[in-house]
Amino acid sequence: MTRPAWEEYFMEIATLISKRSTCLRRKVGAILVKDKRILATGYNGAPTGLRHCLDIGCLREKEKISSGERHELCRGLHAEQNAIIQAALHGVSIKGSTLYCTNLPCSICTKMLINAGVKKIVYKEGYADPMSKDMLKQANILLECLGKRSGRDEGEGYT
Repeated sequence: MTRPAWEEYFMEIATLISKRSTCLRRKVGAILVKDKRILATGYNGAPTGLRHCLDIGCLREKEKISSGERHELCRGLHAEQNAIIQAALHGVSIKGSTLYCTNLPCSICTKMLINAGVKKIVYKEGYADPMSKDMLKQANILLECLGKRSGRDEGEGYT
């Protein structure tokens, strides 16, 4: 049996976390890691105590809103937002950490990750929000794609 490399190991955990998602459109998992230690995790879904889209339906589907647009018309938090919030609730600094996420963060999550001091983002699949890659490049955050499937996304290193 071969041990997985660290990046593969953490991405597999992010994929497992995504299975807790209550979103009807896209299941996303995120994990913040520093020095090979898990700091916080998150998946996309409604805020604590509120009804989930699984139970009441998806407004974005009903309104036919495309992925990557009109983020404010969603009752759910993104996986990255939930990971940042979990760290804050427990007093864990994520400065200098790496985010492993099943999808490239949107521009809103990207802004939060930049200001939180995340230094690297590793993702499996892209996301229809080109502004996020541009902002990450400007912020000198290393970006790496592990899911190079059929030419969908090319890994990029911004240093």
